[in-house]
Amino acid sequence: MRYVIIIEKGATSYGAYVPDLPGCIAVGETEAEVLALIEEAVVFHLEGLREAGMPVPPATSQSDYIEVPAL
Repeated sequence: MRYVIIIEKGATSYGAYVPDLPGCIAVGETEAEVLALIEEAVVFHLEGLREAGMPVPPATSQSDYIEVPAL
């Protein structure tokens, strides 16, 4: 499956979450670290859902960019 992840840069770390998997998050010191951690988190999250007999949410979120004038 292919899920959209959102990565946000904070003051001292990076955070990531998956809009289609509420509660699936990761935090790392670098962008590379948070990418690795969110991948592990998604796999763990999906395994937990399957083991609990819960449905796996479909990947429905999309992402894109828009350009606006700089102020």
